[in-house]
Amino acid sequence: MKLVTKSDVQYHEDDRAQRLFDVFETLPGQINISHVNSTEHIVAWHKHKIQTDYWFCVKGSFKVGLAIPKGDGTYEVRWEYISDKNPRVLKIEPGVYHGYKALQPESIMLYYLTEKYDVKDEWKVLPGHFGESWKTQNK
Repeated sequence: MKLVTKSDVQYHEDDRAQRLFDVFETLPGQINISHVNSTEHIVAWHKHKIQTDYWFCVKGSFKVGLAIPKGDGTYEVRWEYISDKNPRVLKIEPGVYHGYKALQPESIMLYYLTEKYDVKDEWKVLPGHFGESWKTQNK
C-alpha cells in the first residue's frame, strides 16, 4: 500500500507569466497558479459556457475586468480589484467574459476551475473589444 505518491505539475512559462496548471490533478476541476511578471500585459477576454472560475490573489494586486451580459446581446464592463491586502475570492459564472492585469510586478493569482481545462469551452475576444480601457485613470 502506497501512503505517499508524487506527481508532476504542468508548467508553462512565457514573457507574461509562469503558470502551474492542475496542481492537484486528482481533484475534480483544476487548481492553477499564475506568477505574473509584468504590469503591462492584459490577460483578457475569455468566457466559458460550462466552467465557473474562482480567483484569489495570493500576492500583489490585480485589476479584474468582468463583461457581464445584459440580455440584449451587449455587455456591461465592471472592474473589481483583488489583492493580498484585501483578501477575497471572485466567483466568475459561465457566460461572463473575464480577464486581468497585474497592478504590481510579481503578483500571484490562485484560481480554481470547476472543470478540467477544455479549449472547446473557451471563447476569446481581444482587449478593447467592449470599448473598455485598462489604463489607470488620473483623478
